[in-house]
Amino acid sequence: QVQLVESGGGLVQPGGSLRLSCAASRNIKLYAMGWYRQAPGKQRELVARITAGGTTNYADSVKGRFTISGDNAKNTVFLQMNSLKPEDTAVYYCNLAPPRTASWGQGTQVTVSS
Repeated sequence: QVQLVESGGGLVQPGGSLRLSCAASRNIKLYAMGWYRQAPGKQRELVARITAGGTTNYADSVKGRFTISGDNAKNTVFLQMNSLKPEDTAVYYCNLAPPRTASWGQGTQVTVSS
């Protein structure tokens, strides 16, 4: 199974930006990849997805603010998050899309607060 390590989270003020990274243990260029998030008391949700061909899809709540991209040479997937809102506060995870149970990592905490 591919192992995934997320990084780049932190505390940011509303309206700010963060760039999350997801490093994979092996080549992922044939897979669709996704960024997911889980807020306290809520179910984990898919917020952005990129196919092997580069097609992207976004949840309505982040459309126009978040951008998913990948660097196949580095086996890394990114999530650029702009115009962050308090409701974006969550632990963010990357995984294949659809996700593989054994590939969930520790996630990276994003907190949007003034």
